[in-house]
Amino acid sequence: MNLVGRVIGNRYEILEKIGEGGMATVYKARCNILKRYVAVKVLRDEFTTDDEFIKRFNTEAQSAASLTHPNIVSIYDVGHEENVYYIVMELVQGKTLKEIINEDGVLPWKWSMNIAIQVASALEMAHKNNIVHRDIKPHNIIITEDGIAKVTDFGIAKAVSNSTITAFGTTIGSVHYFSPEHARGGYTDAKSDIYSLGVVMYEMLTGRVPFDADTPVSIALKHMQERPVEPIKLNPSIPYAVNKIIMKAMEKEISLRYQNATEMLKDLSLALKDPEGSFVTNNAQNMQYTQRIPSLGEEIEKENREEKNKKGKLATYFAKHPTAKKVWISVLVLFLIIVIPVAGFFGTQALLSAGQPKNIELPNFVGKELQEVKEEANRQKLTLEVAESYSEEVEEGKIISQEPPFIEGYQVKENSIVKVVVSKGIEMVTMKKVVGMTYEEAETIIKDELKLEIEKIEETSKTVEEGVIIKQTPEEGYELKAGETVKIYVSKGTGIKQVAVPHVIGESEADAKKKLADLNVTVVYEEDTTKVDGKVLKQSIDAGTTVDEKTKITITVNKIEAIKTGSIKLNLKSVLGEKAVIEKDPETGLEVNPTVNLRIEVNGDTVYKDTPRKDTTNVTATASGKGTVTVKIFADDVKIKETQFDLTVEEPVLTID
Repeated sequence: MNLVGRVIGNRYEILEKIGEGGMATVYKARCNILKRYVAVKVLRDEFTTDDEFIKRFNTEAQSAASLTHPNIVSIYDVGHEENVYYIVMELVQGKTLKEIINEDGVLPWKWSMNIAIQVASALEMAHKNNIVHRDIKPHNIIITEDGIAKVTDFGIAKAVSNSTITAFGTTIGSVHYFSPEHARGGYTDAKSDIYSLGVVMYEMLTGRVPFDADTPVSIALKHMQERPVEPIKLNPSIPYAVNKIIMKAMEKEISLRYQNATEMLKDLSLALKDPEGSFVTNNAQNMQYTQRIPSLGEEIEKENREEKNKKGKLATYFAKHPTAKKVWISVLVLFLIIVIPVAGFFGTQALLSAGQPKNIELPNFVGKELQEVKEEANRQKLTLEVAESYSEEVEEGKIISQEPPFIEGYQVKENSIVKVVVSKGIEMVTMKKVVGMTYEEAETIIKDELKLEIEKIEETSKTVEEGVIIKQTPEEGYELKAGETVKIYVSKGTGIKQVAVPHVIGESEADAKKKLADLNVTVVYEEDTTKVDGKVLKQSIDAGTTVDEKTKITITVNKIEAIKTGSIKLNLKSVLGEKAVIEKDPETGLEVNPTVNLRIEVNGDTVYKDTPRKDTTNVTATASGKGTVTVKIFADDVKIKETQFDLTVEEPVLTID
């Protein structure tokens, strides 16, 4: 199966194949979320139907993911989709130790010791977490461009218990680097990894493995039965102590090997300081062998016989030389009085000081270059432990702090451990593009990966979804100091209140306008002259639709209204004014207005025309029309009043006083 070009786990884009093993294929990939390159190990097709291999593959992920150490390749993720089982891990740029050995042959002993120390440190961490690698070999050790060794491929590792047996009932690993117990398919533990590390050291310093043959079975038998040629005989430049470390690590008897990685690390560190030293102990010296021990009676009888023999010889000598006896007695007395007390005093002092390390004044390392500090610590016989840290105040390569701290006149013992922290200078990071991401995604990158602080600014946007980043300051590619603050502008949406459109069809124009106006939307209406009921016929946005405030909504309303009738009541005296002169008829004696002809028009149509009777004070007329009509009053064809009459109200009446 070729996965190049495919995206798995919805985030890992497979770019190219970079290696193959017995169980899996390794690809270089790009994580599209964290924008970094990773290595993806994918189980080979032929094993995906084998439950036992899948179980072993999952064991690798679970074992390795629990380990965090600078000399162990980090595991980021594990998963499977469809028939693809994969593990995502740190992408290490460098070569395998096997490639380096093939290219260079025999490696310098100091460089080899440095690599061995790093691998042993990784094993120490794994063993403390109850994980046995069981396949330590140069192929599984990657050397970075900075000379850092990283142990990878915990593919056959298994969390151990008190009774770990070779996993899955089979012999797993690489036969040239097997321990004897591994080759037998028996009990394997941390000491099996130590044996394999011894074989790796042997190969680094001689350019060859200790045992080789035509078949894997023959090689396994040699591991169990034969003693390897000492590496110092193949490469005389190997120091004595280094040769002893390799041979002790490769002891066939488990009890004679280093019992843990910490023991081996101690000797490896001492070998760098004293390569020809004889500090590597043989565990066999501590083993008790069967021997004959005399009985108590035999021992007493033997001592009595020796004492009698001594006394008999001395008595014979003094009998022959009486003067000598006196001299010897005088010397003995003098010895008891003077020599023994003096010797005892100095002897006691010597015993108390013997083997005690000297006191030395603790130097001040802070502010000095690391190389200078190493040389000074070596002269003072101090053991230096170096850690690194970024610093804005201390120049790169100089010491930031030390433990114990420097105090004038403070003394420590020779070989004491002094921990120093060396500056890596100011930590600079390159700003990444986060525009278009959600704030949560950007926060993970900026805070966790780039170690920057965030100033979050919310802005309204009609084009960018709420919670998505609109812009950033600074832009992508800008260099910043770790800890600096960047500005992230996040959309909070349009910022306009949303309202739901109500149903107004069938309602009157007034009611519809009020209902829509209450929601703060803009009402536009159109007329439909085909209907006569005055109701809303349709609306431009369907009921239930969510819109912004101020949105325009068009309603269509009938503007033709029904004809209505109302009454006009006219007070003659009030309306006619000066023309309303009342005279008495001389014949009848009644009050009359013989001169005024009164006419009332509604929208130009005459609805009343008459000369009021002499006894009339009020005139009533009827007006008909649609909506509001215009009423005009004429006296003798002269308009004396004009007014509007609303016929839409209930029982319309126009009173003109």
